[in-house]
Amino acid sequence: MYCPRRFGLLEINKDWNENAFVVNAELIHEHVHDGSHHFSDHQKVVRSSIDVYNNLPEYDLYGILDCVEFVRNKNGVAINGLEGTYKVRIVEYKPKAPKDAAFHETDAIQVFAQKICADFVWKCNSEAVLYYANTRKRIVLPFDESYELYDTLLKKYLSEMRAVMESHTIPTRKKGQKCSGCSLSDICFSKEKKYNVKDIVMSMKGVSLS
Repeated sequence: MYCPRRFGLLEINKDWNENAFVVNAELIHEHVHDGSHHFSDHQKVVRSSIDVYNNLPEYDLYGILDCVEFVRNKNGVAINGLEGTYKVRIVEYKPKAPKDAAFHETDAIQVFAQKICADFVWKCNSEAVLYYANTRKRIVLPFDESYELYDTLLKKYLSEMRAVMESHTIPTRKKGQKCSGCSLSDICFSKEKKYNVKDIVMSMKGVSLS
């Protein structure tokens, strides 16, 4: 959703590069996954780094949740390994909130995919939350009222992603794509001088056109 070309560079070329934004996000996720988020009290049981999946043909997804809060609730669902019943809450950690909206839609579609997996695993209707580190605020995502919208979008993007993988062709850059914060911008837009046959022939004759 953010950039089909970036997806192709990562998944087909296996390109990788880091910038300050990537490192900041990695540090946040390291903290979430370091085990300190494993605790329980009278209200909830909290776990991090939980594998989830949905193997229905229209999804066929697998992923790892940053954090899950199993909130004790008599109307909730049974969770394997825990006593009682619970409401399931997904918490996804992100470094920076948008300035002009409650959340990034690219973050929301990722968390919706997580919800599709969590609901499949625990047979529930999980709540989904984004936590933006810079504002230290939780944003409850509107999946109950906009479920069909996000479900349609997710299926669309999954289809496009699989088409890219099957064709083994890296997409071109989207018109109007904002690339300033992308860690792959130097790879995507090479700064090397363009290939020029005339320059090569003349250099073989000892003449430099540079």
